[in-house]
Amino acid sequence: MTDVNPAESVPHGLKPVEGDYELSNFQFRSGDSLPALRIHYRTLGQPRRDANGVVRNAVLVLHSTSGSGAQFLGPDFAGQLFGPGQPLDAGKFFIVLPDGIGHGRSSRPSDGLRASFPRYGYLDMVSAQHRLLTDGLGVDHLRLVMGTSMGGMHTWLWAEEYPDFMDALLPLGALPTQISGRNRVWRRVIIDAIRNDPAWRGGDYQRQPPSLRTALQVMYLMSSNALLRFQEMPTLKKSDAGLDAAIDAVMPLHDATDYLYLIEASRDYDPGPRLEQIRAPLLAVNFNDDLINPPELEILEREIRRVPGGRMILTPSAANSRGHDTMMAAAVWTQHLQQLLNITSA
Repeated sequence: MTDVNPAESVPHGLKPVEGDYELSNFQFRSGDSLPALRIHYRTLGQPRRDANGVVRNAVLVLHSTSGSGAQFLGPDFAGQLFGPGQPLDAGKFFIVLPDGIGHGRSSRPSDGLRASFPRYGYLDMVSAQHRLLTDGLGVDHLRLVMGTSMGGMHTWLWAEEYPDFMDALLPLGALPTQISGRNRVWRRVIIDAIRNDPAWRGGDYQRQPPSLRTALQVMYLMSSNALLRFQEMPTLKKSDAGLDAAIDAVMPLHDATDYLYLIEASRDYDPGPRLEQIRAPLLAVNFNDDLINPPELEILEREIRRVPGGRMILTPSAANSRGHDTMMAAAVWTQHLQQLLNITSA
């Protein structure tokens, strides 16, 4: 699943700097606003400016649905990317790991507004990320934008919303097309389960409604591949026990209205009409055993042809594949990231 507890110890002895940036009178695309929108973030390394004062080493890493910037601090990600001599060496790069609207320690419905919280979309989340960088951290240029799953979709939107802001783009586990088909169906199952749950009470509940468990079970189903799940759960008894244990572990980390909002947020995602407007080199990495972005649809193969300077990699199924969650196994795709950095270096 994309749910990841903050790492108890970050690999390589790295010590993230955490902070909050408050966006005053934030305007959502819906027309709603908040007097103060809090965006939490973590950074590694220090920004470095060129002779003109432009930051040249900043890297924006965007997290998955229901995750946070903390998900990138474990050994399978930070341990492969952020250490000395690794592709995103924190001694050389300024790495920014924000929590998206509604996620992590950023402003969320569960902070108090519940169902009165503005219904945010992916475009709102990307706009807030941009303001965090420019107004909050003084970053006026990015060496790289990359992200996993929802963060990969945000990477596609960054490519179109701010086409001259970055040197390179690496969306992982995402497709540059409107949410539809099975990808929409599993999201609707979660949305309907929560909104139609009498215990949800329109967001006015004292304890988490049963539909939150259903939502987490659906996410668990979609995140891995069939082979790995069967290896973990070769009998009926082990399957039930494994599912229960996995959901019990993440239930305390979530709130039903938060989960409803973050699933609904994908409704405005549709980079398809503007793919030809992307300017920075882009490498899309997807996975052959990904249930959420099934390769047999050949969407990425078709759409990448419309992206100037766009390339794609479809990693094969292998012993270290995890389905959709291969996005968090950096060892599988690190070499492709390094190649992208090499070909876009000054």
